[in-house]
Amino acid sequence: MYLVELSIKLSPMPIVVQRKELGDAQALYGDVRSAMESGNPRLLELTCEKDPQKKVTLLSSEVVAVQISEKSAGGAGGKRPGFSFDS
Repeated sequence: MYLVELSIKLSPMPIVVQRKELGDAQALYGDVRSAMESGNPRLLELTCEKDPQKKVTLLSSEVVAVQISEKSAGGAGGKRPGFSFDS
């Protein structure tokens, strides 16, 4: 399971979307990044793979960062989101 996390301006809570496959997570990451790079605000609609009725729409100009991380099974260990010097 992979997490695509979006940091939003003036919001302490990120928006997190899960994807089962790395390729799907990378595609979503690329879509969000392209929207951020374009400089033209547009709406981004994110959906849940498990329940397509769950949706959130946000304005691309409000996204300040996007990252992909692997969801760890037990919460301890595994890969952490973000960057660190630990391997």
